[in-house]
Amino acid sequence: MKTNEIKKGMKIKVTNLGTPVTGIMMDNLKGDTRLVEVKGSEVGMFDEMGSVYSHDIASVEVDEQWITVEHTEKQIKLKRKVAEFGF
Repeated sequence: MKTNEIKKGMKIKVTNLGTPVTGIMMDNLKGDTRLVEVKGSEVGMFDEMGSVYSHDIASVEVDEQWITVEHTEKQIKLKRKVAEFGF
């Protein structure tokens, strides 16, 4: 599944906190960033809602099974660029 196919309310796993945690997709938009309610409390941080890079979305739950997310070439390039600047 591609990130643009993930709909509002779907459960996802994100890697932007360093350790994968679950989150809930909060928008139906497409693009390089998505609005996610991230469950940081799973790893001792705070739960919060905000923008997450699409390349930080690792998997999505569909029919009670976790499916790996496919990233576009554009998203992969952005991930490299962000890493280059140390974000």
